[in-house]
Amino acid sequence: MEFSNLVGFDPSTCISGKMMRINRITANVFRKYLNPFHITDSQLSILFVLSKMGGLNQKQITDITKLEKSSLHRNLKRLLERGFISRAHFPVMEMTPEGKLFVNNAIPEWQKAMDEIKNRLNEDGSQALDLIHTKLIS
Repeated sequence: MEFSNLVGFDPSTCISGKMMRINRITANVFRKYLNPFHITDSQLSILFVLSKMGGLNQKQITDITKLEKSSLHRNLKRLLERGFISRAHFPVMEMTPEGKLFVNNAIPEWQKAMDEIKNRLNEDGSQALDLIHTKLIS
């Protein structure tokens, strides 16, 4: 058996691995602040999108959040169970007054998480992140 591909292979250069580690570190900071709200970052992202864009269907939410269909479905189900969103005008999902109140109350803790990450990144890191995001979504 030959393992020639292992010679010179350096997993520390793996872009996917770097992005996953960045995601885990960032998610842990947000969890620290948002833990009392018992909400995931994906669920909060959905609520943020709906709070700013109004009613959307599942495809539109998927396109904006980049969540896979199964993840979106699971998170929408949990948000519906908590009464934060409504599908009274199905297929459109809309925020309920309870959902808007929840987001309003979560924003100060979300902002603390944002501030912690921004402090870690400094200005050059924030700019680099913006550049990476722009390049990957285009």
